[in-house]
Amino acid sequence: MTVQSEESVTVPTAPAVTDITVTRPGGLRVTARHLLIGAAVLVGLILPWMVQSFVMFQLTQVMIYGLAILGLNLLTGFNGQFSLGHSAFYGIGAYTTAILMSRYDMNYALTLPAAGGVCFIVGFLFGLPALRLQGLYLALATFALAIAMPQILKFHPLEGLTGGVQGLVVIQPDPPALLSFLSSDQWLYYFTLSVILVMFAAAANLVRSRTGRAIMAIRDHPIAAAATGINTAVYKTLTFGVSALYTGVAGALGALAVAFVAPDSFSFLLSVSFLVGLVIGGVGSIPGCLFGGLFVLYVPNIAESISTGLAGAIYGAILLLVIFVMPSGAAGFCRYAVAYIRRSRTPRNANQH
Repeated sequence: MTVQSEESVTVPTAPAVTDITVTRPGGLRVTARHLLIGAAVLVGLILPWMVQSFVMFQLTQVMIYGLAILGLNLLTGFNGQFSLGHSAFYGIGAYTTAILMSRYDMNYALTLPAAGGVCFIVGFLFGLPALRLQGLYLALATFALAIAMPQILKFHPLEGLTGGVQGLVVIQPDPPALLSFLSSDQWLYYFTLSVILVMFAAAANLVRSRTGRAIMAIRDHPIAAAATGINTAVYKTLTFGVSALYTGVAGALGALAVAFVAPDSFSFLLSVSFLVGLVIGGVGSIPGCLFGGLFVLYVPNIAESISTGLAGAIYGAILLLVIFVMPSGAAGFCRYAVAYIRRSRTPRNANQH
C-alpha cells in the first residue's frame, strides 16, 4: 500500500477538515483529526464538573457501551465475522470483576485485566469451532451462547460463586487519597475515561498495523487472503479473542458503574443493543462506537419518556429514521458532510484564483 506524496498533487482543491495539517518543529505532523481528538478529550475532562451525578453516571455508561461496541466492531466490522453473542462476554467480564472483588477482595483495577484475560480465553476457544461456520450459521452459534449464558449463571451448583438468581453486589470504588476531592461518581468517570482512551488507541493502532491489514483482508476476500500467505484460522480466532477481551473489560467497568450484577442483565437483548449501536455508529469506524453508545443508552429512555405504552414503537420509528438519514452510520454521515463541504467550497476558491 503506497501513499501519494504531496509534491505529486497538481490539482488544487479546498482542504477538507481531515486534510488540514500543521508541521511542528522536529517533523511532527498535527492533523485536524488529532485536534478533534484533543478537543473531545478536553471536553470529557471538563464534563464531570458541569453535570449532575446522574448525568455523569449516564456518560460513564455511554463510554462503557462504546467500548463493548468497539469489541463487536473489531470482530464484525474489521474481520467480517457476525456475532449475536457479545452479551455473554460482557456478562463474563462483569461477573469476573464481581466475583474477584466480593469473594477474593481483589483491587478493582486489577480485576479489569483479569476480566479481559478470561474473556480472551473464552472467545479464543469459542472461535476455534466457529472456524467451520460462516455467515448466518456463525450468528446462530453466537446466538446460542447469548441464550445459554444467563442460564449458566443461574445454575444451582454455581450459586456459591455467582450468587444465583439474586446476583452479586459490587462495592463502587472510592477515589485514591491524592484525589480525595473527587466524588465516587467523578472518580469512576475519570477511571473509565482513562481505560477508554488506552483501549481505543490500542484498537486504532491494531487496525493500522500489519495484523490489522491481514484481518481486513480476510473480511474483504478470505480466499485471496489465504492465497497471499495469511493464516486465516489463526487471525480469525485471535480476532474473536481480542473482541471478547474488549467486551469483557467493558463488562467489568459496567459492574463497577452499576455496583450490581445479575444473570438477567446479560440477556440476548443486550447483544441486539450492541449490534444496533454498531450499525448506528458505523460499521468499521472506531470513533463511531461512542456514538453507538449514546444511541443505545439515550434513545430507549427518550422513547419511554414520550410514551411508556408505545416505547417500543417509538424506538423502532426513531431507529428507522436514523437509518434512513444515515444509512452508513454516524461515521459515514460525517464523511459525507465533510465531502459535501469540500465540494461546496471548491468553486468559490477556484473563482478567487
